[in-house]
Amino acid sequence: MSARQTELELVQVTKRYGTTVAVDAISHRFQPSSYACLLGPSGCGKSSTLRMIAGHESVSEGAILISKRDVSTRPPARRGTAMMFQNYALFPHLSVADNVAFSLRMKGVDKSQRMTAAGEMLELVDLAHLSDRLPDQLSGGQQQRVALARALITRPQVLLLDEPLSALDPFLRIRMRTELKRLQRELGITFVHVTHGQDEALALADEIVVMNNAGIEQAGSARSVFERPDTAFVARFLGSHNVVQLDGEVFALRADALTLCAPGAGHLEANITNVEYQGTHVSVTTRTYDNQEISVLLSDRDFFAHSANPGEPVGLSWAQETLHRLQG
Repeated sequence: MSARQTELELVQVTKRYGTTVAVDAISHRFQPSSYACLLGPSGCGKSSTLRMIAGHESVSEGAILISKRDVSTRPPARRGTAMMFQNYALFPHLSVADNVAFSLRMKGVDKSQRMTAAGEMLELVDLAHLSDRLPDQLSGGQQQRVALARALITRPQVLLLDEPLSALDPFLRIRMRTELKRLQRELGITFVHVTHGQDEALALADEIVVMNNAGIEQAGSARSVFERPDTAFVARFLGSHNVVQLDGEVFALRADALTLCAPGAGHLEANITNVEYQGTHVSVTTRTYDNQEISVLLSDRDFFAHSANPGEPVGLSWAQETLHRLQG
C-alpha cells in the first residue's frame, strides 16, 4: 500500500443531540500522513468527533474535508475512511481470512481477488499463518490485528481508531502500541486514534488534540503539548505536572523538575503526605502551608540517598526556567 498525502480538516464542526451540544464548532487541520490522538476525559466529544469523520454520526453544522473535498454528507463507504471499533466486531462464524475480506465481498469482488487481498493484509499484520482460524480461537491481540487488517483492506486515506487498546491487558497494550505505530509509518496514511489514556497518546502520537467540554483545549505535537500546556486543565490531564499558584499567578511545574531540600532552603515550605515507590522512581506527595498539593518525582537513587517520610517538613525547590506560565 503506497503512502498518500491526505489532508483531513474539520471546519466549525458541531454535533447536537437534541439540546445537548456534544461537539461545539471545532476546527482543526490534521497533519498529512501523521498519527494523531484525540485525547480527553469521558464525555468531552472525542468519540462523537471520530464518528462524524467516519460518517457514523451526522454533522449538525460545519464541514469535514478530506483532500479539500467536503465529505460531510457522504456515506461511510464513500469517504476514503475506515474505522476500527473498540469491540473489533468480528463475525464469529467466519474465518480470519473471510472476516478480513468481508467488505470486498459486499462490493462484489471476485473471491480469488478478495482472498489475495486478504492474504496481503494478514501478511502486513503478521497473521497469515492463522487465516483459517475462527475469531474465538485467537487471543485478544490477534483479534485486534484481524480488525486492523479488515479496516485496511479498503485502502483508506484515513484510518479511524476508537479506543482500540482498551480491551487489552497492560502488557499487550504496550506491545500493540508498537504495532500500531509501525503500521502507520509503513503505510504512510493518516491515523486518528481516540483515547483517554495520556501515556497511550504520548507514546503513539505525532500530534495530540486535547478535548474538553465539547471543544479543543489545545493541539500540537506530543512534545509541545506535554512540555508547554496552555491551560491548567491540559497540565493536570496530561499528568506529571503540578499546577501551582505563586504571587497570584498560575504556573505548570513538572514533578520531575522539583527537588526536596531542607525546610527554609527552597521556594515553598511543605509537609510530606505520601511516598509511593515506583521502581526506578519515587513519587512524593506534599502539601504546602497554603494548602496546595504538589508532587515531586525523584529517581530511586536520589530519594533513598536522603529518604523522607510522611509527616516530615521539607522545602520544595526548582530551577526558575522550569516554571511555565498558564493561560487559564
